[in-house]
Amino acid sequence: MSGIAGWVTFDRELLGELPTVRAMADSVRHRGPDGAGEWESRHAVLAHRRLAAVDRAGGRQPVIAEGEAVLLLDGMVYNHRDLRRELRGRGHEFRTGGDAEVALRAYLEWGEDFATRLEGMFAVALWDVRRERLLLVRDRLGVKPLCYARTGAGMLFGSEPKALLAHPSVEAVVDSDGLRELFAHGRKPGTAVFRGLHEVRPGHLMLVDRSGTTQRRYWALTAQPHEDDLATTVARVRRLLTEAVDSHLAGDVPVDAMLSGGIDSSALTALAARSPRRGGAEPLRTYSVNFVGYTSSFEPHPSMRATPDAPYAQLVADHVGTRHTEVLLDTPALADPALHRAAMRSQDVPSPLGDMDVSLLSFFRSLRERGRTAVLSGETADEVFNGYFWAYDPSHSNSSTFPWVSFERGHDAAAGGLGCSFIDRTLRKELDFLGYADEHYREALREVPHVDGESAAQRRAREVTYLALTRWAPTHLDRADRMSMASAVQLRAPFCDHRLVEYVYNVPAAMKRVDGQEKSLLRSAVADLLPEAVLNRRKSAYPTTQDAAYGERVRARFLELVADDSAPVAPLLDTEAAAVSAGGRAPSGAFAWVERASMEMVLQLNTWLEEYGVTMRL
Repeated sequence: MSGIAGWVTFDRELLGELPTVRAMADSVRHRGPDGAGEWESRHAVLAHRRLAAVDRAGGRQPVIAEGEAVLLLDGMVYNHRDLRRELRGRGHEFRTGGDAEVALRAYLEWGEDFATRLEGMFAVALWDVRRERLLLVRDRLGVKPLCYARTGAGMLFGSEPKALLAHPSVEAVVDSDGLRELFAHGRKPGTAVFRGLHEVRPGHLMLVDRSGTTQRRYWALTAQPHEDDLATTVARVRRLLTEAVDSHLAGDVPVDAMLSGGIDSSALTALAARSPRRGGAEPLRTYSVNFVGYTSSFEPHPSMRATPDAPYAQLVADHVGTRHTEVLLDTPALADPALHRAAMRSQDVPSPLGDMDVSLLSFFRSLRERGRTAVLSGETADEVFNGYFWAYDPSHSNSSTFPWVSFERGHDAAAGGLGCSFIDRTLRKELDFLGYADEHYREALREVPHVDGESAAQRRAREVTYLALTRWAPTHLDRADRMSMASAVQLRAPFCDHRLVEYVYNVPAAMKRVDGQEKSLLRSAVADLLPEAVLNRRKSAYPTTQDAAYGERVRARFLELVADDSAPVAPLLDTEAAAVSAGGRAPSGAFAWVERASMEMVLQLNTWLEEYGVTMRL
């Protein structure tokens, strides 16, 4: 896990530009506080900031094959031991025990096809010294971020947008498409909010040389007939998930688990606790987040959250035998403007999620303060196993837009898009946030692979799963990576194992939801490992505070901001809508986070415009 940055160009020499690239890498030092490494040549300068997880003593980067290639790696290659044995058999020698050197040697052996050999979560930047070309590679699901900006006859790249914005030639400019991307809630692969910045798409490899830039896909979801019966399917899922968890426990640091008491985190916890890779170590450590007074005054919501987490997390911890810790947050901490600014900076863009972002950031900070640096997470389980209610609710799953966007539009507080109720109506109409999302939806549908002979229902179920994996999951994976790495904590997501994803993608929806129970396939796969109450617990969304005092604090900050005509965000606001809000009460209760979202977004927008010096060119 690391921060990487670099500059490649062919129309000038870069000798002497190391301080510039060093500043780019220093902007993502939070991703790698354990060490630094740099390399420069006439046409390429590379820099690395390391968070040590594999070969802690000797795994420094960049890794270099003199006269041949130089490589930077963010993330982990989980099959590096197997690849090392194979490459040694082919005559390669190794100086370190790290996975980055394995990736480098894999390139020297197999060329561009080396990407297909790597298993794990990774962003790779490689400078081929012989051919004078840059390769940028991103893992199959896009767990690790990697962005870039073209600069004349070359390219800048970095782990996060802030690395590129640290370069003197890159300005923090947001145009109409950038603002649409910010509010549409359905990210287009490869896009970014800042003008001129892009992301390497998941499962893709980019080549940059004197002739220009090319991009090719080395992995994609494919549609295959599913011929296993239910019992065989359950057994196969158990085996694949067990193997994924085992691989994600690799490394030279202890790996803990996030435990909410939901089926996803509980399954990972149970499998991790019994994994032979842990070698009879101390009990697995598990962690959950909770709010002061939340469990005792909990208010259920019919579709988002029926039960609080704490009792179920403790039930799993007791059943499995983990050493469990609850990270307890109070309202003053959740409402702290400094934490909200930090949450925004970690993502480089404003977010309407408010206390959800702050609580997640606080959670990872708490882990780091305890000396814990690696943790398993259930990210993407809902996308893989159709856990979201909108994936099977016909009113949303059969809509003419993304199912999650359909859900948002059914609520007044988010009808124009989550978080944009207070954005100027004329601007919203001109930029057409809704139309932007709908057009993206139609584009995404054209990508979906199908199997001949599928029924209309089967075809639609496959489409919803594909959309969730390629358009919904990236937003949450990016948020999880950025929040965790802001605290130098490695988040590992076994449900993103590509073999598991490939297999379950082709399992019919009816097998994933037997007798109407969401994620019944996953539940069956771990039925012998967990308490009955957890196996039958309904899905609950990520927790958000229900304390009315938090809403009052948000509302007070919001009203103070909208009263300031000189605030950077003022030209973007719908002052009439803001005035109506001023006369109301602060939202509270189970659905308050949606009602707060627009206020949270305005506050974050203002901070973003100030701190990043954003120029709007609409």
